[in-house]
Amino acid sequence: MRKKGIIISVIVVVLVAIGGGYGYKHYQSTTTTKQTTTSNIRSDQAVKKDINTRLVTNEIKSQSGMKATLKKAVNNEQYTINNMYTKVNPYGTSPLSAVVIFQTTKVAKISYTVVGKSKATSITNTQSKYSTHHQLQVLGLYANTNNQVNVKVTYKDGSSTSKTIHLQTAKLPSSLTSVKINVKKANKQKMVMGTGNSKLTFMVRTTISGKNQAKNFTFGLDADGAIRWYTTKPTSHIFKQLTNGHLLIWTKSKSSHSYFDELVEMDYTGKVYKTYKFNHKAWGKTKGSKKQNHNQVHHDVTELANGDLIATVSDGGRTYVEDTMIVISHRTGKIIKVINLKKILPAKFYTTYNATSSNKYMGKKDWFHQNSVYYTKSDNSLIISSRNQNLVMKINYKTEKIQWILSGKKRSAWPKSYRKYLLKASGKIAWPGGQHAAIVNPTTLKNKNSLNLLIFNNNIAVGTTKKSLAASSGKYSEGVEYRINEKTKTIKQVASYGKSLGKANFADIIGSNRYLSATNRLIDFGWLDSGKAANIIEYDQKTQQEVFNVKLTNLGSGGYVYRAERFSLYPTKHAYGINE
Repeated sequence: MRKKGIIISVIVVVLVAIGGGYGYKHYQSTTTTKQTTTSNIRSDQAVKKDINTRLVTNEIKSQSGMKATLKKAVNNEQYTINNMYTKVNPYGTSPLSAVVIFQTTKVAKISYTVVGKSKATSITNTQSKYSTHHQLQVLGLYANTNNQVNVKVTYKDGSSTSKTIHLQTAKLPSSLTSVKINVKKANKQKMVMGTGNSKLTFMVRTTISGKNQAKNFTFGLDADGAIRWYTTKPTSHIFKQLTNGHLLIWTKSKSSHSYFDELVEMDYTGKVYKTYKFNHKAWGKTKGSKKQNHNQVHHDVTELANGDLIATVSDGGRTYVEDTMIVISHRTGKIIKVINLKKILPAKFYTTYNATSSNKYMGKKDWFHQNSVYYTKSDNSLIISSRNQNLVMKINYKTEKIQWILSGKKRSAWPKSYRKYLLKASGKIAWPGGQHAAIVNPTTLKNKNSLNLLIFNNNIAVGTTKKSLAASSGKYSEGVEYRINEKTKTIKQVASYGKSLGKANFADIIGSNRYLSATNRLIDFGWLDSGKAANIIEYDQKTQQEVFNVKLTNLGSGGYVYRAERFSLYPTKHAYGINE
């Protein structure tokens, strides 16, 4: 029996060598009868070994000199309200930020404002704690400007004093000045701009692999379309704000590299707190793979309740891509869990997958193409978006069992054992087609047995789809919000925006639709004119009126606006500290 098993194994290897992916899949699909016995599902251990995440400290160590300089300034009594220590771009990667340090003789709290160039563009932050030692993160500076910053010191007895300082910044790099930013509408009274107008609209760049795309920087705009923040660290896809207020970005250990290999936790001044290193060579040995495959993290990373990170990755094998998730410990940097979608969905979805013209990028190996993962703490579950299967799915994080499936595929395309999970429409709805960025309306997270789901529906029929999706495919893209009754497995559409914009705003790939307030949403039509342009619109979901509309063109090679986010520069109330 052992000899026979060896012979069979040799036959499989020969089939792979001779017939490539097709030979292996053909053998697999004709011999496998059970979902969990497919021989091309790699073990969790193999995935962990190939990706090999770990914490490294080289970037933190490289900033030790600046940290020591700032610490010295904090303890220097000569820096007072009339003689403040200032340092623009302290860590060399955030040119429109600064650190300001001084002492007061009595405990006080500080409020400070970067004076804007028009109404509602001044950015203010107020520190809530009283102290005699003051360390300020000054964010939202203008480029190539001697910025005016007004500082107000308020003592416990109610008395106060004020001081104006000026901070000179450098010119924008040519890769940003070349981007054409056209604000078509900005109703500042109705925009969601945050406390102290501290919220910017961030353009999260795709930045495909390659040396020439290293300067497609992610940047933040104010309501006038002025760039008020950017990082010179290369970023691709991942630009998230964590619960502690820090940023999480997917970047390169060296800008000259053709690949991305680090998840970095940093603040808006560019100070690095953690670096998760990935093994970039795992995909480098794959024959015929495209550059995107050199990036283990490809579309999304989400923070779990305990601070661990769940990332969408490729499993390191040669047969399939972008259908696996890993959980990374924020304490050790090691992979502690692997979720392989091939173990959850029908085997025929990947063994017989046929890449059509609308999803041909990675060919048959890209059967799933996961582009987002969202964690719900209330019931410890994950909501997953798959572009190439036209589905959004909710699974239990611990057991990986399916809870429901929103599918743009025909019901008959699903094996009978899966049909009990399929959501049934209550009234007419837009079925997902090549959709992106599935998230939950946060106001519905505490609801029992129901939630509101938001997606950017690219509205492109990929593979076998429902008739209504096939009929509307390619005519428009839209942001859609659904209400899902998780008990009855029914779904109702409650809002949408984008259909009236027609084909001019059809984006067959990328995009997002974000919750801003009870009424407002932010939508990113990120792939217009074959990726040369993007249109970001803040709209009132109830009235369907635009309150902010910006068009970006001349984005540069590979510098697409993958997602648009509205983040605050000051997301937490705690005072900035040099020793953090």
